[in-house]
Amino acid sequence: MPLFYEAIDILKGMISRPSFSKEEKEVADYLEKVWQADGYVVHRKGNNLWIPSPGFDSGKPTLLLNSHIDTVKPATGWSKDPFTPEESEDDKLYGLGSNDAGASLVSLYAVFRRLSAGKQPYNLIFLASCEEEISGKQGIESVLTDLPSITFALVGEPTGMQPAVAEKGLMALDCTAKGIAGHAARNEGVNAITVAMKDIEWFNSYRFTEESVLLGPVKMSVTMIQAGTQHNVIPDRCEFTVDVRTNEFYTNEHLYTLIKEQIKSEVKARSFRLNSSRTDIRHPFVQRCIVLGKEPFGSPTLSDQALMPFPSVKIGPGDSARSHTADEYIRLPEIREAIETYVRLLDGLTLTVE
Repeated sequence: MPLFYEAIDILKGMISRPSFSKEEKEVADYLEKVWQADGYVVHRKGNNLWIPSPGFDSGKPTLLLNSHIDTVKPATGWSKDPFTPEESEDDKLYGLGSNDAGASLVSLYAVFRRLSAGKQPYNLIFLASCEEEISGKQGIESVLTDLPSITFALVGEPTGMQPAVAEKGLMALDCTAKGIAGHAARNEGVNAITVAMKDIEWFNSYRFTEESVLLGPVKMSVTMIQAGTQHNVIPDRCEFTVDVRTNEFYTNEHLYTLIKEQIKSEVKARSFRLNSSRTDIRHPFVQRCIVLGKEPFGSPTLSDQALMPFPSVKIGPGDSARSHTADEYIRLPEIREAIETYVRLLDGLTLTVE
């Protein structure tokens, strides 16, 4: 299986080039040269790269194959050099980004090469995006308007090759509780921490009515808090941050309005961009997954799916639990299996333009 061995070589080349979010130029340059050497016309915007299939026909639906080239910075505790690809005797390939999401990217590129070499009832676009780990605005969001209309997208992320047909959205809230300063020794002032505590308790205990079969309830977690200037001054300001993970029943803007009605603190949303997504279980790609014994599920983690205004499914080799950990690795047989499975799922797939 030549494509498998080529995929491993490309992945090793990626691992050996640091590619932190917003610092992906070196690996983008490397991939651009590899793909040009394979004979493709590679389009580039910033550190995003994409290749349309040869013989692109605007009369056909278009299938997008996408994964990302950026990584987080190495976690503490690595026993190996995170930028030196290292194969073990039990067929593991160690290296930063091997699991998240280098293995998906090289597998999808192999599948793009395989499928675009023949005739398909759809066009293919292979897109390697940047800034996914930080949901950056110079990532996939910046290139979607440069692409033809997309009918369906397959997003490569480590899911054990199980299809994530739904994904939770994300909204970060910066909250400010206000009080009145006073001397701590006297009965004066209004303690902003006390005001904040009541709101924090609401975030910890409140459950929104609509709960998803695949994604569960909306999840709200207070993750940061800061208040006070010194021990003997009643604080007049308490700031805290809330991580909100939404399901498909609530847009971020709608949820923001509901939250503001319930708490006394001032609330500001950093962004409304990252909404929850869901693809109908009856979609032909999902049905093919089910025929192959795959189990559709809802993913609690965010990906570029959140920025796609068209149906998509997240599926790829590896295990999400290995992502962002010391001594990250991918099992080489997982890449071989991914290529074979992707081809079985996509070859001849019928897509309908809605």
